Amino acid sequence: MPRFAANLNWLFTEQVFEARFAAAASAGFEAVEFLFPYDHAPAELARLQRDAGVQTVLFNLPPGAWANGERGLAAQPGREQDFAASVELALLHARTLGVKRLHAMAGLTDPDLPRSHQHHTYVQNLRYACRRLAPHGIELLIEPINPCDMPHYFLTHVSQALTIIADVAEPNLRLQFDAYHVHRVGDDVSAQFAAAQAHIAHIQIAGSPGRNEPDSGALDYRSLFAQIDAAGFDGWVGCEYRPAASTLAGLSWRERLTAP
Repeated sequence: MPRFAANLNWLFTEQVFEARFAAAASAGFEAVEFLFPYDHAPAELARLQRDAGVQTVLFNLPPGAWANGERGLAAQPGREQDFAASVELALLHARTLGVKRLHAMAGLTDPDLPRSHQHHTYVQNLRYACRRLAPHGIELLIEPINPCDMPHYFLTHVSQALTIIADVAEPNLRLQFDAYHVHRVGDDVSAQFAAAQAHIAHIQIAGSPGRNEPDSGALDYRSLFAQIDAAGFDGWVGCEYRPAASTLAGLSWRERLTAP
Protein backbone atom coordinates (compact mmCIF):
# COMPACT_ATOMS: atom_id res chain seq x y z
CA MET A 1 0.00 0.00 0.00
CA PRO A 2 1.34 3.49 -0.79
CA ARG A 3 2.55 5.60 2.10
CA PHE A 4 0.31 8.62 2.50
CA ALA A 5 1.39 12.07 3.72
CA ALA A 6 -1.14 14.67 4.83
CA ASN A 7 -0.86 18.04 3.14
CA LEU A 8 -1.40 20.47 6.00
CA ASN A 9 -2.54 23.33 3.77
CA TRP A 10 -5.44 21.22 2.50
CA LEU A 11 -6.27 18.80 5.32
CA PHE A 12 -7.15 19.50 8.95
CA THR A 13 -7.85 23.14 8.16
CA GLU A 14 -10.49 23.02 10.89
CA GLN A 15 -7.53 23.72 13.18
CA VAL A 16 -4.75 26.29 13.20
CA PHE A 17 -1.66 25.28 11.26
CA GLU A 18 0.39 24.50 14.36
CA ALA A 19 -2.19 21.97 15.56
CA ARG A 20 -2.37 20.11 12.25
CA PHE A 21 0.80 18.08 12.84
CA ALA A 22 -0.75 16.36 15.84
CA ALA A 23 -4.11 16.07 14.09
CA ALA A 24 -2.47 14.26 11.18
CA ALA A 25 -0.69 11.89 13.53
CA SER A 26 -3.93 11.14 15.38
CA ALA A 27 -5.57 10.29 12.06
CA GLY A 28 -2.88 7.73 11.27
CA PHE A 29 -0.51 9.73 9.07
CA GLU A 30 3.21 9.23 9.66
CA ALA A 31 4.25 12.08 7.37
CA VAL A 32 3.13 15.56 6.38
CA GLU A 33 3.82 18.03 3.63
CA PHE A 34 2.87 21.69 3.18
CA LEU A 35 3.30 24.55 0.75
CA PHE A 36 5.56 26.97 2.56
CA PRO A 37 7.19 26.96 6.02
CA TYR A 38 8.50 30.51 5.93
CA ASP A 39 6.01 32.11 8.34
CA HIS A 40 7.46 29.92 11.09
CA ALA A 41 10.89 29.58 12.61
CA PRO A 42 12.55 26.31 11.54
CA ALA A 43 13.04 25.29 15.18
CA GLU A 44 9.33 25.77 15.88
CA LEU A 45 8.32 23.50 13.02
CA ALA A 46 10.92 20.94 14.08
CA ARG A 47 9.37 20.91 17.57
CA LEU A 48 5.86 20.49 16.16
CA GLN A 49 6.79 17.53 14.00
CA ARG A 50 8.84 15.96 16.79
CA ASP A 51 6.04 16.33 19.34
CA ALA A 52 3.54 14.84 16.89
CA GLY A 53 5.83 12.01 15.87
CA VAL A 54 5.59 12.73 12.16
CA GLN A 55 8.15 13.61 9.53
CA THR A 56 7.93 16.42 7.01
CA VAL A 57 8.64 15.07 3.54
CA LEU A 58 8.09 18.01 1.19
CA PHE A 59 7.62 21.75 0.90
CA ASN A 60 8.16 24.42 -1.76
CA LEU A 61 10.93 26.91 -2.30
CA PRO A 62 9.76 30.49 -1.73
CA PRO A 63 7.61 31.38 -4.76
CA GLY A 64 8.17 35.12 -4.91
CA ALA A 65 5.36 37.52 -4.04
CA TRP A 66 2.51 35.01 -3.79
CA ALA A 67 -0.05 37.61 -2.70
CA ASN A 68 0.78 39.63 -5.82
CA GLY A 69 0.28 36.68 -8.14
CA GLU A 70 3.79 35.24 -8.45
CA ARG A 71 3.87 31.46 -8.63
CA GLY A 72 7.55 30.65 -8.55
CA LEU A 73 10.86 32.05 -9.72
CA ALA A 74 12.71 29.24 -11.46
CA ALA A 75 11.65 30.13 -15.04
CA GLN A 76 11.69 33.90 -14.58
CA PRO A 77 14.52 35.68 -16.45
CA GLY A 78 15.96 38.53 -14.43
CA ARG A 79 15.09 36.92 -11.11
CA GLU A 80 18.11 34.66 -10.86
CA GLN A 81 19.43 36.28 -7.69
CA ASP A 82 16.02 36.03 -6.08
CA PHE A 83 15.86 32.36 -7.02
CA ALA A 84 19.31 31.71 -5.55
CA ALA A 85 18.22 33.40 -2.31
CA SER A 86 15.10 31.23 -2.26
CA VAL A 87 17.25 28.13 -2.44
CA GLU A 88 19.22 29.26 0.62
CA LEU A 89 16.10 29.97 2.66
CA ALA A 90 14.56 26.63 1.74
CA LEU A 91 17.80 24.85 2.55
CA LEU A 92 17.87 26.41 6.02
CA HIS A 93 14.41 25.05 6.78
CA ALA A 94 15.03 21.69 5.10
CA ARG A 95 18.17 20.98 7.10
CA THR A 96 16.45 21.81 10.38
CA LEU A 97 13.40 19.68 9.56
CA GLY A 98 15.30 16.82 7.94
CA VAL A 99 13.43 17.28 4.66
CA LYS A 100 15.04 15.57 1.67
CA ARG A 101 12.80 16.81 -1.15
CA LEU A 102 12.00 20.38 -2.17
CA HIS A 103 9.73 21.60 -4.94
CA ALA A 104 10.81 24.54 -7.10
CA MET A 105 7.87 26.31 -8.72
CA ALA A 106 8.54 27.54 -12.25
CA GLY A 107 6.32 30.60 -12.26
CA LEU A 108 4.11 31.97 -15.01
CA THR A 109 4.73 32.39 -18.70
CA ASP A 110 5.68 35.89 -19.83
CA PRO A 111 3.89 36.87 -23.06
CA ASP A 112 6.66 39.36 -23.82
CA LEU A 113 9.40 36.71 -23.79
CA PRO A 114 10.11 33.81 -26.14
CA ARG A 115 9.28 30.54 -24.44
CA SER A 116 12.80 29.35 -25.25
CA HIS A 117 14.21 32.19 -23.15
CA GLN A 118 12.22 31.07 -20.12
CA HIS A 119 13.16 27.45 -20.79
CA HIS A 120 16.86 28.38 -20.76
CA THR A 121 16.48 30.29 -17.50
CA TYR A 122 14.55 27.40 -15.97
CA VAL A 123 17.26 24.90 -16.88
CA GLN A 124 20.06 27.10 -15.59
CA ASN A 125 18.32 27.84 -12.30
CA LEU A 126 17.39 24.22 -11.69
CA ARG A 127 20.94 23.10 -12.41
CA TYR A 128 22.28 25.65 -9.94
CA ALA A 129 19.80 24.57 -7.25
CA CYS A 130 20.49 20.86 -7.76
CA ARG A 131 24.21 21.39 -7.33
CA ARG A 132 23.63 23.53 -4.22
CA LEU A 133 21.35 20.92 -2.63
CA ALA A 134 23.19 17.76 -3.63
CA PRO A 135 25.86 17.89 -0.87
CA HIS A 136 23.02 17.87 1.66
CA GLY A 137 21.38 14.81 0.14
CA ILE A 138 18.35 16.80 -1.02
CA GLU A 139 16.44 16.21 -4.24
CA LEU A 140 14.83 19.05 -6.18
CA LEU A 141 11.42 18.38 -7.70
CA ILE A 142 9.44 19.97 -10.51
CA GLU A 143 5.68 19.54 -10.91
CA PRO A 144 3.44 20.07 -13.92
CA ILE A 145 0.37 22.09 -12.84
CA ASN A 146 -2.80 22.32 -14.86
CA PRO A 147 -3.81 25.72 -16.29
CA CYS A 148 -7.37 25.48 -14.96
CA ASP A 149 -6.11 25.76 -11.39
CA MET A 150 -3.10 27.94 -12.19
CA PRO A 151 -3.53 29.85 -15.46
CA HIS A 152 -0.39 30.57 -17.47
CA TYR A 153 1.85 28.32 -15.36
CA PHE A 154 5.02 27.54 -17.30
CA LEU A 155 5.14 23.78 -16.67
CA THR A 156 1.91 21.94 -17.50
CA HIS A 157 2.65 18.45 -18.91
CA VAL A 158 4.70 15.48 -17.77
CA SER A 159 6.35 15.26 -21.19
CA GLN A 160 7.60 18.84 -20.79
CA ALA A 161 8.94 18.04 -17.32
CA LEU A 162 10.84 15.04 -18.65
CA THR A 163 12.47 17.25 -21.29
CA ILE A 164 13.51 19.71 -18.58
CA ILE A 165 14.94 16.91 -16.45
CA ALA A 166 16.97 15.64 -19.41
CA ASP A 167 18.24 19.14 -20.22
CA VAL A 168 19.29 19.87 -16.64
CA ALA A 169 21.03 16.49 -16.42
CA GLU A 170 21.52 16.49 -12.66
CA PRO A 171 20.78 13.22 -10.81
CA ASN A 172 18.91 14.92 -7.97
CA LEU A 173 16.35 16.63 -10.22
CA ARG A 174 13.20 14.51 -10.00
CA LEU A 175 9.52 14.65 -10.88
CA GLN A 176 6.64 15.47 -8.55
CA PHE A 177 3.78 13.54 -10.16
CA ASP A 178 0.39 15.00 -9.26
CA ALA A 179 -2.26 12.66 -10.65
CA TYR A 180 -4.96 15.32 -10.33
CA HIS A 181 -3.03 17.80 -12.47
CA VAL A 182 -2.16 15.13 -15.04
CA HIS A 183 -5.83 14.20 -15.35
CA ARG A 184 -6.98 17.82 -15.56
CA VAL A 185 -4.78 18.55 -18.58
CA GLY A 186 -6.41 15.61 -20.36
CA ASP A 187 -3.53 13.14 -20.21
CA ASP A 188 -3.84 9.45 -19.38
CA VAL A 189 -2.62 9.18 -15.79
CA SER A 190 -1.63 5.52 -15.95
CA ALA A 191 0.29 5.98 -19.21
CA GLN A 192 2.03 9.09 -17.96
CA PHE A 193 3.03 7.36 -14.73
CA ALA A 194 4.47 4.45 -16.69
CA ALA A 195 6.43 6.78 -18.97
CA ALA A 196 7.84 8.82 -16.09
CA GLN A 197 8.16 6.33 -13.23
CA ALA A 198 11.97 6.21 -13.30
CA HIS A 199 12.01 9.94 -12.53
CA ILE A 200 9.19 10.14 -9.98
CA ALA A 201 10.22 10.97 -6.41
CA HIS A 202 6.90 12.15 -4.97
CA ILE A 203 3.23 11.67 -5.87
CA GLN A 204 0.20 13.78 -5.02
CA ILE A 205 -3.46 12.84 -5.30
CA ALA A 206 -6.97 14.31 -5.36
CA GLY A 207 -10.26 13.41 -6.97
CA SER A 208 -10.72 14.92 -10.42
CA PRO A 209 -12.22 17.23 -11.48
CA GLY A 210 -13.55 18.40 -8.10
CA ARG A 211 -10.28 18.08 -6.16
CA ASN A 212 -12.06 16.40 -3.26
CA GLU A 213 -11.31 12.99 -1.73
CA PRO A 214 -9.56 10.52 -4.07
CA ASP A 215 -12.62 8.25 -4.17
CA SER A 216 -14.64 11.03 -5.82
CA GLY A 217 -14.57 11.96 -9.48
CA ALA A 218 -13.33 10.17 -12.58
CA LEU A 219 -9.84 9.06 -11.56
CA ASP A 220 -9.45 5.35 -10.75
CA TYR A 221 -7.13 5.49 -7.77
CA ARG A 222 -7.52 1.83 -6.86
CA SER A 223 -5.85 0.95 -10.17
CA LEU A 224 -3.28 3.72 -9.82
CA PHE A 225 -2.30 2.59 -6.32
CA ALA A 226 -1.83 -0.95 -7.65
CA GLN A 227 0.35 0.45 -10.43
CA ILE A 228 2.38 2.45 -7.90
CA ASP A 229 2.94 -0.66 -5.79
CA ALA A 230 3.86 -2.76 -8.83
CA ALA A 231 6.44 -0.15 -9.83
CA GLY A 232 8.16 -0.53 -6.46
CA PHE A 233 7.69 3.16 -5.64
CA ASP A 234 8.97 3.76 -2.11
CA GLY A 235 8.34 7.50 -1.79
CA TRP A 236 5.37 9.30 -0.29
CA VAL A 237 1.94 9.99 -1.74
CA GLY A 238 0.81 13.45 -0.67
CA CYS A 239 -2.91 13.97 0.01
CA GLU A 240 -3.45 17.39 -1.54
CA TYR A 241 -7.21 17.51 -1.79
CA ARG A 242 -10.09 19.64 -0.48
CA PRO A 243 -12.26 17.61 1.92
CA ALA A 244 -15.91 17.67 0.90
CA ALA A 245 -16.89 17.95 4.57
CA SER A 246 -14.57 17.61 7.54
CA THR A 247 -11.14 16.06 7.05
CA LEU A 248 -11.84 13.13 9.36
CA ALA A 249 -15.23 12.41 7.81
CA GLY A 250 -13.61 11.85 4.43
CA LEU A 251 -10.62 9.72 5.37
CA SER A 252 -12.37 6.38 4.91
CA TRP A 253 -11.20 6.48 1.28
CA ARG A 254 -7.86 5.09 2.48
CA GLU A 255 -9.41 1.76 3.42
CA ARG A 256 -11.79 1.61 0.47
CA LEU A 257 -9.13 2.25 -2.16
CA THR A 258 -6.35 0.11 -0.71
CA ALA A 259 -8.24 -2.94 0.64
CA PRO A 260 -7.39 -6.21 -1.11
